[in-house]
Amino acid sequence: MGICLDELRLLVIRPTLKHLRAWSQGMENLLLGTAAQESQLGFHLKQGRRHGLGIYQIQPHTHQDIWDEYLIDYPALASKVRGLASQRDFLDHPHSELTTNLRYATAIAWLIYRSARVYKVEETDVATMARLWHQHFHHGPSASARDFECSYARLVNGADPTDSAPRYSAAARPPPLRSPPHLESKSAPASVLNVRP
Repeated sequence: MGICLDELRLLVIRPTLKHLRAWSQGMENLLLGTAAQESQLGFHLKQGRRHGLGIYQIQPHTHQDIWDEYLIDYPALASKVRGLASQRDFLDHPHSELTTNLRYATAIAWLIYRSARVYKVEETDVATMARLWHQHFHHGPSASARDFECSYARLVNGADPTDSAPRYSAAARPPPLRSPPHLESKSAPASVLNVRP
């Protein structure tokens, strides 16, 4: 299991899109679907010999192209995106931000779609999301739009918000506290000495 769906949605994707003035429910869902298909919502950050990195499996050359061929024409937007990156590490190892910085990786994933002139998508139109992902985001022949739809159905639509949450049961509770033996009264009943949680 990767990152909790609701936490990825509410703590990473939504605030990033709002920071970029690009939030819509459809775009949020497209990015969730992209992360579901590419990395199982962060279960893998680097898969074998594949060159993609992070929860969106963005390839370094795609990352470079976003900066060199797209953001160069949008300096204000470039400044906002740069503000999401680390101050020093970005200069030395820019591609590592795709793995270690969820908000920055989300901004780059959004820019991949935006640079392909994808500005909006209907929030429930998974078939269109799958087509957009396959046309503009996916690299290689190993997956299809149908794979995106299946990942979306399983990890986004069908996600149980409590599935990755810690579970606590009565059996997992610590035993009741007892007084140290030298403080226990010999005449007191045992039930009085148990401290209830």
